[in-house]
Amino acid sequence: MSNDLFSQEAYQPLASRMRPQSLDDYVGQKHLLGEGKPLREAILSGQLHSMVFWGPPGVGKTTLAKIIADSIDAHLESISAVLSGVKEIRAAVARAQEQRDCRGRQTILFVDEVHRFNKSQQDAFLPFVENGTVVLIGATTENPSFELNNALLSRCRVYVLRSLDVADIHEVIHKALSNTERGLASSALNISEDALKLLVNAADGDARKALNLLEIASDLAVDKTIDQAMIEEVLVGDTRRFDKHGEYFYDQISALHKSIRGSSPDAALYWFARMIDGGCDPLYIARRVVRMASEDIGNADPRASAVALNAWEIQERLGSPEGELSIAQAIVYLAVAPKSNAVYSAYKTALADVKNRPSYDVPLHLRNAPTKLMKELDYGGDYRYSHDEPDAFSPGENYFPEELQHTRYYVPTNRGLEQKISEKLNRLNELDKHSPRQRYEDSEGKES
Repeated sequence: MSNDLFSQEAYQPLASRMRPQSLDDYVGQKHLLGEGKPLREAILSGQLHSMVFWGPPGVGKTTLAKIIADSIDAHLESISAVLSGVKEIRAAVARAQEQRDCRGRQTILFVDEVHRFNKSQQDAFLPFVENGTVVLIGATTENPSFELNNALLSRCRVYVLRSLDVADIHEVIHKALSNTERGLASSALNISEDALKLLVNAADGDARKALNLLEIASDLAVDKTIDQAMIEEVLVGDTRRFDKHGEYFYDQISALHKSIRGSSPDAALYWFARMIDGGCDPLYIARRVVRMASEDIGNADPRASAVALNAWEIQERLGSPEGELSIAQAIVYLAVAPKSNAVYSAYKTALADVKNRPSYDVPLHLRNAPTKLMKELDYGGDYRYSHDEPDAFSPGENYFPEELQHTRYYVPTNRGLEQKISEKLNRLNELDKHSPRQRYEDSEGKES
């Protein structure tokens, strides 16, 4: 049987064939590789250091590592953390030592998806990075500060690679259509402006995705023409970049939350749509919206929690897309509602006191007294039943442990319903101050 299937002439996807061969051919990341930028100067001078490339898929992390190795004529060892373990790391290091000792060549050890290595696997690199056996280049789509241990991070410089912008994706597609040797120039394809715009937007900053979509469209092209309808057909079932277990997930839910907190219904709807378009479970968003209602609106508009809960229930009962409209309604309601984090702040402070202070006894007058012995011990003695008092309020009564008297956690805002709550508490505080059994200090008094 012929070995042609395994030869260098075997089929390669367009994205692989069009991989840039030099810095001059590289598209994007001008903040790192523009003229005079430190990383570009380090590559051109051959004075390299271990580094981590952090960025979304398809922005050139692997390509840049290969270009760096070629530019200094270094031996390149590539391993994937998805498929490799300590055994593969040691084998790569052994080959690096052979290259150094027998050929005098420096080795770049490229580790794709480096965040997938556990702590012990990451530790296996450290001695060889430290003694210069290898220059480590790690690639990750996840935040290195969360996924890489401090010992490894301290030996590497982190470079943040950004999504390619529209102009970059245009350039990538143009190169593929005009390159005779590795691209599609020999096919003499024509692509309409509408189709090109749709393709660029669908790529979502990912060069690999742009080229994959272009290659599929080129296979379907009739009369060597790619029109908008063809791109739409290719994009059926396609989703935007969204990793429900990774950085994009948390960035986008954070953006949604902050947009609601910042009273921007339009931005909140945008991030909600982005997450739904990316495949996020609407029920997850519904749960988070309920949390936002308590954390950021609170008693300024207690109806916000009910609106959020209703949206959650509607999503559970009706599913998509009907339920998503209800979540959108709740998101807009929360965004335009008066804001207060007074309850959230009060709860956190009270919880901190409970965790950090002793477990104080319940005052005797607040204790339950279901037995004769308890009554004899004065459990519940001197307790004043507020419903028997004017305005159902007992001025001067203390409901805290003695050690925490006059502590105040909840300070309502002057927004929404909390303005009324604040007025009532101020009135009750005045009654307290003039009571023989003063409960609260004046406005300059102790606050927790």
